[in-house]
Amino acid sequence: MTAADFSTCDLCDPRKGDTDGAFRVLPPVFASYGGRAKFCGPVRTVRCFEDNTSVKALLESPGAGAVLVVDGGGSVRRALVGGNIAAAAAANGWAGVVVNAAVRDKAELAAADVGLFARALIPMPSDRKAPGQVDVALQIEGVWVRPGDWLYADEDGVVVTPAPA
Repeated sequence: MTAADFSTCDLCDPRKGDTDGAFRVLPPVFASYGGRAKFCGPVRTVRCFEDNTSVKALLESPGAGAVLVVDGGGSVRRALVGGNIAAAAAANGWAGVVVNAAVRDKAELAAADVGLFARALIPMPSDRKAPGQVDVALQIEGVWVRPGDWLYADEDGVVVTPAPA
């Protein structure tokens, strides 16, 4: 499935009664800042707090159509992705990035051909204190996101499935 032929609403409709936890919807706390409003792909993950060392390293490597989900603990004090990193993600074939924290460089993010959802904008850059953990299970607002899951994001929201929908 490509970004052109899915709708998160259409993915949710037949699963509205699911209770097994396999189909998950992230809470509506994210805004779209990237050049792509709609994206999907297999999930890679990073857990970090106000230090984007691991985020930068991953997005500067080949993405092969994957989506990076970053759990920055919801912090809006420092940005974990900015214009240069978003441009690198686009150049390296990442489909998108979902950041449970803040980002910066709004105009540059919008110019990058990559999907990018985040909690907020803040001009303060990342700090370099402790690199994050890569490819670990994350729990964002009570919703599990694991490496290898599939993520679908569009103007209506973000859904996560254990396999391609």
